[in-house]
Amino acid sequence: MQFRLHKLAVGAAVVGSAIFLGLSGAQAQDKTFELKLAHWVPPSHPLQKALEEWGASVEKASGGTIKYKVFPAQQLGKAFDHYDMARDGIADLTYINPGYQPGRFPIIGAGELPFLVTTAKGGSQALDAWYRKYAAKEMKDVKFCLAFMHDPGTFHSKAKKIMVPGDIKGMKIRPAHATMASFVTLLGGTNVQSSAPEVRDILEKGVAEAVTFPWGSVPLFGIDKVTKYHIDAPLYATTFAFVFSPGTYNQMSAAQKKVIDNHCTNEWALKVAGPWADFEHGGIQKLKSDAAHEVYPLTPAQLAEWKKAAEPLQKTWADNVKKVGGDPDSIMKELKEALVKFKAAY
Repeated sequence: MQFRLHKLAVGAAVVGSAIFLGLSGAQAQDKTFELKLAHWVPPSHPLQKALEEWGASVEKASGGTIKYKVFPAQQLGKAFDHYDMARDGIADLTYINPGYQPGRFPIIGAGELPFLVTTAKGGSQALDAWYRKYAAKEMKDVKFCLAFMHDPGTFHSKAKKIMVPGDIKGMKIRPAHATMASFVTLLGGTNVQSSAPEVRDILEKGVAEAVTFPWGSVPLFGIDKVTKYHIDAPLYATTFAFVFSPGTYNQMSAAQKKVIDNHCTNEWALKVAGPWADFEHGGIQKLKSDAAHEVYPLTPAQLAEWKKAAEPLQKTWADNVKKVGGDPDSIMKELKEALVKFKAAY
């Protein structure tokens, strides 16, 4: 009897070892991926570190089977092309500004509307949580990873103080995205399109006279050298997303896909947005303490004038959403509820 029990125990151990070896073998057989993580801001930007941390965490969680390299400053393609770069497998994870392509992503455009968001941290969590159910359709060419926003930006002007909406008339403005471009047109200004890295150049050459930009990025991109006047009010935010190449994702093992999924979460949206939010917000004081710059508040009456002037943008956004079969009222209600939940509502 003892002999028989010993044989059974040995047999069980052998089977257990075989299962363990089989699992180890399966893990060892996972294809190794070298992910290209692409963005278009300078390597000194907080986003560079965020992508490095995201990649390092993925590499560790995958047991080293998913490695990464970050390609900053438009090395793999222009800022405007980053969505299609993920779709086409030119890069594996890309950083996109949906507002760079007017009309293509109407739903997420809600996050660009003025006087909606007060802070990027809660705003990013709200945007990400709200947009997930719409991303599968609106960004169907890619695997949506996460969404976030920068700390609210404002008008930064070269030659004159912008106090009220009427001051925009006749000015050449570089807008942050499609919604701000519509606002400039509405107010009688002319839009000058350019990606963030090109802004200093167009201001320096007089092609544009003012820009809508977040605060910390003004010195980062050298825009402080070519501007003087800055409205001290949280005027607008810009939405962003990380999107993943479906071709790469579909080649991965189930375990590797789970690693990517675990890094495309609301928690990671905050991890990505947090340091950048602090960086942008810190830019307000930086410019205030520079004698070459004038940072000025708006009076309650001036602020009310700006809010009134921005009202038609809500209708434009709603009309664009209707064109793709969406219900703008319920979509906006959901976004505002998310902003309240994450303490970021204007």
